[in-house]
Amino acid sequence: MHTFEEKTTWVGISELRTKMKEILKQAKENRIFIGKRNRLIAVLLDIEQYRKMERILEELEDFALGYLAFQREKTSRKSDYLDMEKVEKMIDDMED
Repeated sequence: MHTFEEKTTWVGISELRTKMKEILKQAKENRIFIGKRNRLIAVLLDIEQYRKMERILEELEDFALGYLAFQREKTSRKSDYLDMEKVEKMIDDMED
């Protein structure tokens, strides 16, 4: 097990098998990179770190989609939009 950056530890797959309990404890404080034959194969994160990452990614995705919608709205014309009644009729026609 080698800690090479602040809060980052590299663990070999064989070491993971033999020191699982210790490594899981360390995962609460550090990112654990799991390697096999000097190649990175997985990353072990504390569940709270993972959830935080997921929340941030979702917010970034929402921001990006909002930005795209804003840009489209600036360049689109009224004729680019469909009336809700027309859409409902199209759906009804497809179901028949």
